[in-house]
Amino acid sequence: MTRTKDIPMCTSTLEHPHAHTPATKDDAPLSYADPAQQPRELERTVEAGDHFIGLVRAGQHLRITDLHGNQAADTLFFSADDTAERYSAMDTVREQGKVYLTTGSVLYSTRGRPLLTITGDTCGRHDTLGGACSSESNTVRYDLEKRHMHSCRDNWMLAIARYPKYDLTKRDIGHNINFFMNVPVTADGGLSFEDGLSAPGKYVEMVAERDVYVLLSNCPQLNNPCNGYDPTPVAIRISDSPLS
Repeated sequence: MTRTKDIPMCTSTLEHPHAHTPATKDDAPLSYADPAQQPRELERTVEAGDHFIGLVRAGQHLRITDLHGNQAADTLFFSADDTAERYSAMDTVREQGKVYLTTGSVLYSTRGRPLLTITGDTCGRHDTLGGACSSESNTVRYDLEKRHMHSCRDNWMLAIARYPKYDLTKRDIGHNINFFMNVPVTADGGLSFEDGLSAPGKYVEMVAERDVYVLLSNCPQLNNPCNGYDPTPVAIRISDSPLS
């Protein structure tokens, strides 16, 4: 990865010419403390560096939109019936015989059961191998002085601490999907973190095969050149009807 010493701060959403922020009605909270109280229809903007946790009921549609382009949405999925059953990168890659996720990809659980199916995708590639940033990876990839910087793992840990009714603990933080992130596999079997293939307004849409919890970190990473050192918002929408 490229190291940089002078990293610009995030610009405001209002400064982006392509910004499109869905309205949040009645000052509703971003996430609900009790998943049972979450309305069936929900649309939220997740600011850069923020997190979202919520319930997607069986048959519902979940859309994640990259509002400005080349942002990474690091996402975990759990069975709402038993959170010990969660998204598995190994089962997903094995069952579909492909490394990247796109339309038609089925997201499998650690018990080999479908959690969600991707039904619409205008980006065309999503990473399921590169993992999420953490204080440890900030140190290894960039510099010891970057260890303290906010990370997706920090986001997830903060979410599960704030929302205990989702019944998640530290040991539940495992494999994740990096929606909109481009991580090619090199000829020698390694991974290369490249510029994203996404653009403003690109989205991925899934249908839930069973009740699932979604835990999303809108990546706060300021050291990776793939997002121009400028994390930006994403949008989440949950609906009973297809959105594509």
